Amino acid sequence: MEIPRSGPIYICIMALRTILHYPDPRLRQVAKPVPVVDDTVRQLVDDMAETMYAAPGIGLAAIQIDIPMRVVVIDISETRDQLQIFINPEITRQDGKQVFEEGCLSVPGIYDEVERARHVRVKALDRHGVPFEIEADGLFATCIQHEIDHLNGKVFVDHLSRLKQSRIRKKIEKQERLAM
Repeated sequence: MEIPRSGPIYICIMALRTILHYPDPRLRQVAKPVPVVDDTVRQLVDDMAETMYAAPGIGLAAIQIDIPMRVVVIDISETRDQLQIFINPEITRQDGKQVFEEGCLSVPGIYDEVERARHVRVKALDRHGVPFEIEADGLFATCIQHEIDHLNGKVFVDHLSRLKQSRIRKKIEKQERLAM
């Protein structure tokens, strides 16, 4: 049986986006709040999720794909099927301290220990624009803080010593020269 057509047919096609690499100055932009969650924002979320999974990563901020909007996707599950979406995320409470070895899709191949809050409470909007609050600890708390840093123009290497930052910059420059 044929489906009756009563209007235009829309096909949703997700697209992989290009991830900016440190020290690209666009990673230093402060993302703007999303004024309204509409189909364009939902498409951005879908593209970000596909890009993050393909990279592969466990978190991605819109600023990392050169979209200066306050949008984050995270999936720390081993099965890669528990996508969490944070639009206009804001940390409302944090406490404790923990250290995790972090990496970043914008700083490929670089890993180092970063101290962050052990527990955070975050308020945000979901993919439908509905407000929610969530508490996170452990790796999830670290990931949320890492991605919100991106929205504020920070990269995880900013938490490292100047010496380590200089070494990372030189290593990345060398990798880029060898890739040419």
